[in-house]
Amino acid sequence: MDVLIEYLPSVLGGLWTTIGLALTSLALAVFFGIVGASCKLSHSWALQTAGGLYTTLIRGVPDLVLMLLLFFGGQIAINELGFATGLWGYIEISPFLAGSFTIGFIFGAYMTETFRGAFLAIPKGQIEAAQALGIPSSSYLRRIIWPQIIPHALPNFTNNWLVLMKTTALVSIIGLQDLVYNANQAGRASREPFLFLMVSFIVFLLLTMLSDVGLRSLSRRYSHKSGE
Repeated sequence: MDVLIEYLPSVLGGLWTTIGLALTSLALAVFFGIVGASCKLSHSWALQTAGGLYTTLIRGVPDLVLMLLLFFGGQIAINELGFATGLWGYIEISPFLAGSFTIGFIFGAYMTETFRGAFLAIPKGQIEAAQALGIPSSSYLRRIIWPQIIPHALPNFTNNWLVLMKTTALVSIIGLQDLVYNANQAGRASREPFLFLMVSFIVFLLLTMLSDVGLRSLSRRYSHKSGE
């Protein structure tokens, strides 16, 4: 118990880094998801191909491999380009930046399918009616399409968020001092690795439960409003 009291503040200190990483990654995933879904729903063959290649790439490459490629390979590529052009000096990519961008890029592919499926669930007649009435694209997207996409997308969005939050643990491998990294360090210092890994286990479980309850409640509210 004394060991737990001594190291617990340090372990929980990484919790805010984990939450910040998860939220930043989620924002990027939503952005990539909207762009990817727009490409796959486009009438342009080139955009459809780009969207398909994006989702295929993510499904075929392990998350950890992409993260290591970006963290190490991306940093080398950026610095070599800077030295070759003389436009900038040495740039160091932080583990937080590399981790959030990689996770956002990965889950953007899953969000792509989430948003695409939600859009396809909307009756085409509504879009055709809005166009026939001369409603501007920005208006019917904001007032007709998005309010209906949300309830259709929320169930899969919830699953993606829960998996994304767990995936943040991978960033500890590249040195980010998050919950898992601090728990591992505390376990090594105290020679009680199981104890502190159980702390991180419990914290992630609580975050997952709170997120699941909140998002499912939001999903039910939107479903009720839409009359489903």
